[in-house]
Amino acid sequence: MTQTTEAAAVQQPPKPTRGRVHRAWFVAAVTFVTIIGAAAFRSVPGLLIDPLHAEFDWSRGTIGAAVSVNLALYGLTAPFAAALMDRFGIRRVVAVALTVIAAGSWLTVWMTAAWQLMLCWGLLVGLGSGSMALAFAATVTNRWFTERRGLVSGILTAASASGQLIFLPLLSWIIVRYDWRPAAVTVALAALAVVPFVWLLLHDHPADVGQKPYGAAEFVPKPPPVPGAARRAVTVLLSAVRTGPFWLLAGTFAICGASTNGLIQTHFIPAAHDQHMPVQAAASLLAVIGVFDVVGTIASGWFTDRFEPRRLLAVYYALRGVSLMFLPLLLGPAVHPPMVFFIVFYGLDWVATVPPTLALCREQYGEDSAIVFGWVLASHQVGAALVAFLGGVARDTFGTYDVVWYASGALCAAAALMALVIRRRPLLTTAA
Repeated sequence: MTQTTEAAAVQQPPKPTRGRVHRAWFVAAVTFVTIIGAAAFRSVPGLLIDPLHAEFDWSRGTIGAAVSVNLALYGLTAPFAAALMDRFGIRRVVAVALTVIAAGSWLTVWMTAAWQLMLCWGLLVGLGSGSMALAFAATVTNRWFTERRGLVSGILTAASASGQLIFLPLLSWIIVRYDWRPAAVTVALAALAVVPFVWLLLHDHPADVGQKPYGAAEFVPKPPPVPGAARRAVTVLLSAVRTGPFWLLAGTFAICGASTNGLIQTHFIPAAHDQHMPVQAAASLLAVIGVFDVVGTIASGWFTDRFEPRRLLAVYYALRGVSLMFLPLLLGPAVHPPMVFFIVFYGLDWVATVPPTLALCREQYGEDSAIVFGWVLASHQVGAALVAFLGGVARDTFGTYDVVWYASGALCAAAALMALVIRRRPLLTTAA
């Protein structure tokens, strides 16, 4: 009787208060800090290629294969993580994920063979980071906000870039000054440091604190835990693959991943180093991308609340493709103004595609949108994984990255056309 009374009390809305900041913004802030802390691992792969090649004599293709496993699992875990959050709660899933990331990064310190890199950095960090993927941001946004969703999704997406801004210069300095092993330990400690914030401050649902979602007209009771998380993720996928918009969204986002995480984040630093640019200078340029990524993604969220998301995607991909075509002409031993212009331009466009893609998933798939977006994100990471591997193979084969830049630019042009043909009529789907 007591448990029933307490549960009912939690579901009751409190008396309205004036002049207070809505709790949803505090939850968004904790989510932002969590994603920043977890972003350390996203900064490392490009920095590790040359040190691991020098120490262990592993080919760039082999190292790229480990990175590709990481990126693929990052994507393939995301839809199951979204369903697990529905079943066990956001706080538990994220805390476990951060712990797995820390373990995987820490264990790399003792590796001596390539398969151990694939196990630690590929499997463990890939699985942990997949649970910290953008589906996490989508779940928080969907539960806590009914207004300003585009803006919030843009801010939370920008958190990863903010983490890159913080960690890239630091980790590159550690690697150049000391070794890559202290950098791996730093990643592990950064992930562990966030766990207490998640456990103490990240509430699963507005009803847990007796509030309405931000902008909601009515109080929303917390839904009961959803059993069969894995089955639900697969069921939603089987339903979504029967629709045309899913394949167009997945295809465009695969190209997005190929041209960002797979290409620039993984291969920009070694490509710049090939042209005799110092590693710290190249890492600083990549960090600057993170600065403008924050601006571009938040602005994209604002645009998504006001303009047609299909057209926004087409513009973003077209501009990205053009910029990649010019990159081989800009790389050199020194940083010149045209390279700075490219970095600023590319940073503004880096993950500006996320808010409109989220909006289209929400429009097309309703209550299943977070899980559908998880599968769309999986395609993003599969595209990134392919280019992370093939980029390393291309460098081993041709001695240059030029062919990869040009091919990625052409793919971005195709993505712009795909975005324009996504149909506007929303699909009436029910939750699986």
